[in-house]
Amino acid sequence: MVNVPRLVIAAPSSGSGKTTVATGLMAAFSERGLAVSPHKVGPDYIDPGYHALAVSPGASVGAGSVGAPGSAARVRPGRNLDAYMCGPGLIGPLFAHGAAGCDLAVVEGVMGLYDGASGQGELASTAQVSKLLRAPVVLVVDASSQSRSVAALVHGFASWDPEVRIGGVILNKVATDRHERLLRDALDESGVPVMGVLRRADGVTAPSRHLGLVPVAERRAEAVGSMRELAARVRAGCDLEALLALARSAPALDVTPWEPAVEPVAPAAGAGRPVIAVAGGSAFTFSYAENTELLTAAGADVVPFDPLRDEELPEGTRGLVIGGGFPEVYAPELSANEPLRKAVAELAYSGAPVAAECAGLLYLARSLDGAPMCGVLAADARMSGRLTLGYREAVAVGDSALAPAGTRVRGHEFHRTVLEPGAGAAPAWGVVHPERRVEGFVQRGVHASYLHTHWAAAPELARRFVERCFVERCTA
Repeated sequence: MVNVPRLVIAAPSSGSGKTTVATGLMAAFSERGLAVSPHKVGPDYIDPGYHALAVSPGASVGAGSVGAPGSAARVRPGRNLDAYMCGPGLIGPLFAHGAAGCDLAVVEGVMGLYDGASGQGELASTAQVSKLLRAPVVLVVDASSQSRSVAALVHGFASWDPEVRIGGVILNKVATDRHERLLRDALDESGVPVMGVLRRADGVTAPSRHLGLVPVAERRAEAVGSMRELAARVRAGCDLEALLALARSAPALDVTPWEPAVEPVAPAAGAGRPVIAVAGGSAFTFSYAENTELLTAAGADVVPFDPLRDEELPEGTRGLVIGGGFPEVYAPELSANEPLRKAVAELAYSGAPVAAECAGLLYLARSLDGAPMCGVLAADARMSGRLTLGYREAVAVGDSALAPAGTRVRGHEFHRTVLEPGAGAAPAWGVVHPERRVEGFVQRGVHASYLHTHWAAAPELARRFVERCFVERCTA
């Protein structure tokens, strides 16, 4: 049984301020000495970076900075709860794993409360996750253009699904004292208590660009200052005692915490644990903490490195993971680091296992917006005005260092770049939903694709990858 107090921070729609409120609450409660476990509904990578900063502002947040549960002094990573990629059955166990030893868990929702995977009902919605966690919901409402109508809106959301328990409302972007009185008077009739009011001037925002917020790793010093201010404003505008009492009203959750338990790969005599290098730094900020934990459990030593600064791969590297991020923003700097580009290419040509997702795919290409990249893949990438976004179901077309042929996965695509060609002679995945196509590249030990995957749903991927680190390399 899991008894961690918990809250889900949701909203009627995107843009209402739930990231501001959720992150501010995490920071405010952390400043009070509580060990706060941060979570995000859906596939988003950027918000969890701010969550991790909010609950551990004095530590370095980045690749490899995974703290042990139960220690507020260490980095506690923001963790995703995605019922599409991982399945509803893993939501409770993944939550329990991340929240172990904590005093409070704050879960930031995605989009509007009842919005989920397109055409699949409540699947992957904040509402579904709140029910799976048996967690009360706090609804963040943008009140900037309404007064008494706010009661009708809150009533509608509270009554739509009786299994979703909306325990309070936080009013955002309130203009004046009079505006606040009108809103409070209206909500008195709804039966849902107001637990916070933030004025229009209270908004502390992070800069945005083509894929949303700028990741915290790119603006850490500024973000730390903003976080302190945000915590102060949320603390002043919200009833933290009432919110904590609501969190403590969540019933016990009958789940067994997920563990990154895969059968460790038995190394050859004298081989020891293989080093798997994981790209990090400002250009490669997208990763799920569980992926790294699975690699470690499978028998690897995971070592982060920064392709913007490090001219060599970590000593003894036998495998390489390059996740998502913003290589398009740093293309000139990545290109200028020629020694590392050559080292990556040599590792890939040797047949060592290389798993690259989205940004990693672009880094392995010949060029990105005309700047030379690693040249491992016979493809060129460029920025596009079109956003590619959505969940995908895919199957491995052939055997690779990551997955045997026929392996089925659910993943997520999120980019504004185009790769030409989009697939090699041996594609990485055959996308089967929502459309049918092939994409990505498999060559030697390289598996490169636009598709982001969450390995907690398929831990055998991590074990296979570590196992391939012991396969004798080739130069063919």
